[in-house]
Amino acid sequence: MSVSDDREETPDERLQPLPGGDGSPPIDFVTFVISMSSTAMIQLGEIDGPEGKAIDLVMARHSIEILQVLDEKSHGNLSGEEEQVLHHVLDDLRARYIARVGKTEA
Repeated sequence: MSVSDDREETPDERLQPLPGGDGSPPIDFVTFVISMSSTAMIQLGEIDGPEGKAIDLVMARHSIEILQVLDEKSHGNLSGEEEQVLHHVLDDLRARYIARVGKTEA
């Protein structure tokens, strides 16, 4: 659908892979969760980002809260693997965030 096209896209059309990809498989739920987890880990200073280590607890909290909203809104609609990955990631990120906040307050 072009910008000037007045026709509404069907759900199947909206979910088609975008052109110009690098050949990697389309993103799925688990890949999205892992990507958000990696972002939060960079923000927590647990792993280096493109610019090295840079702790940003405000953005780390924001990333974790996005995953929490995703958990709430997807309840009952995930496969066992998807649910397990999401819960593991959330538990790990919450613990790391709490530990990091404790270090900055001490």
